[in-house]
Amino acid sequence: MKTPRSIVEQLEAAPSFPPGSDERFSGYGVMGLPFTSGHILALRRFPASSIGPGYTSVWHRLPEGEWVFYATVSPRQSCTRFFGNMASDSIQTEISIAWSAPFRLRITVPAVSLDWEVGLAATVPTRLMSAVGRLLPRAAWQSSTVLAAMERAAGPLLGVGRVGLMGHVPNGQRFIANPRVLWAIADSRAVLGGEDLGPPGPIRPQAHLGDFWIPQRGMFALGQSYFEPFDAARHSPRTQRPDSEKSA
Repeated sequence: MKTPRSIVEQLEAAPSFPPGSDERFSGYGVMGLPFTSGHILALRRFPASSIGPGYTSVWHRLPEGEWVFYATVSPRQSCTRFFGNMASDSIQTEISIAWSAPFRLRITVPAVSLDWEVGLAATVPTRLMSAVGRLLPRAAWQSSTVLAAMERAAGPLLGVGRVGLMGHVPNGQRFIANPRVLWAIADSRAVLGGEDLGPPGPIRPQAHLGDFWIPQRGMFALGQSYFEPFDAARHSPRTQRPDSEKSA
């Protein structure tokens, strides 16, 4: 099997996304990594986006429950287009990803002094899920019946708690997530503003953003995401919560 670094290099060299009328993104990232301190980090790197330039985004949830989103493009062209109703802040800034080894990457956000290292590993469950992901045709990845079955199977198999591959995001759009290839996060260390976030580990209750659930065990995935096109009559345009709600 190819290493995550080699697959990522191929994706970066020739970005593309599937055909369709949805808002589509293709790439990779850390689906979510909880720390026993209560912090959560997530990474999204989409070299291909149907709504603008490719971008990188880091999500950070503080122990108090506040979410901050960082991205290399404007908030309306990044993840807060869909999750802004739950964001206490949305910041456009530089983010870098560097691979130091085939199974190890480092993410940095200089503006907030975030230095995050992640080690990946293939496990029996991730190999099984990746094999299924490669065999399924695109039509199956769009089927609510197939996705519901995968949600039920993936949670206990991977040990990640509840899984959400479809549903609605906080701003109201319906989404489908297709994590086609998976690796487990074997180890990670993150320092933010001089503070070590501590060891990775599950938190209670399990965090979620709308119907997207943050895994209780860190997972690195390659795949595609689909969102229904923005409709001002049904979807929120917010890229962060109003100040009055932040302090409530």
